[in-house]
Amino acid sequence: MKIAIYGRITENTDMQRLIRYFEYLYYARIEYMIYRPYLEEIRAQSPNEPAHLSFSTFEAQSPFTDVQFIISFGGDGTVLECVRLFGNHPLKIPIVGVNFGRMGYLTTITQNDLIPATEMLMRNVYRIDERGLVSVVSDPKGIFGEQNFGLNDVTIHKSNTNEMISVNVYVNGEFLNTYRGDGLIIATPTGSTAYSLACGGPIIFPDSRNFIITPVAPHSLTVRPVVIPDSAVISCEIGARSGKAMLALDTRTEHINAGTAIAVRKADFMVKLVRMPDTKYIGTLRRTLMWGSDSRKT
Repeated sequence: MKIAIYGRITENTDMQRLIRYFEYLYYARIEYMIYRPYLEEIRAQSPNEPAHLSFSTFEAQSPFTDVQFIISFGGDGTVLECVRLFGNHPLKIPIVGVNFGRMGYLTTITQNDLIPATEMLMRNVYRIDERGLVSVVSDPKGIFGEQNFGLNDVTIHKSNTNEMISVNVYVNGEFLNTYRGDGLIIATPTGSTAYSLACGGPIIFPDSRNFIITPVAPHSLTVRPVVIPDSAVISCEIGARSGKAMLALDTRTEHINAGTAIAVRKADFMVKLVRMPDTKYIGTLRRTLMWGSDSRKT
């Protein structure tokens, strides 16, 4: 088995455990390579690496020919970055999220379970979840270049704190509404537990074939989130008194001019996320959202 390791150092990263994992890979004769900027971070945090370890590295544009898994060390945001860089790889390599962060919607494997999870990968004891993505086309073109896709959401947001923007939205060419407020989120089912949820949007199971249109601080109390099929094309026209707005695609943000038109549709490929057989989506929801917990002392 050969794996590629992508990641970033977080405040919760256990450096000793991380080095022990590399030693485990060495003694288990599992071939691996590390994303070069991540290895530089590791060496800055832990300069005295074991002498017997030899690290091979890769870059964002490195061609993979024989990698079975890409393992992401960090939080959910690290998985989103990993999807941006490698999600559209021709081999469609599955991504394994390991939680070195906080929430863990996408990174369901803990640092404690890292070695047992790797052994399960070697025995082919795992499941693959295929997740849909959004893609963005803009006029003028090329706001996000060739990586114009995201796993969670597209967000249109005001660029000035003291103004309100307007977004005219059309679904398959039919006018839906003019949203006035701080902004608008178009989320996938995967992204339904992210920014959209914080703004009052519903939770949608990952295999649901939908988009969620969620307003951010709308000026009208009657405006509510809308769920539509992901076969639809959502067109948006953006207006702002300052002449500027922000457009975010997962972890990336670009400043755009008012009057910019964008179209959001489902991407023409899906991303493979690995989960262990005992990890269930409903259980993850209960854990991360602390459903049923009671902090009161009896």
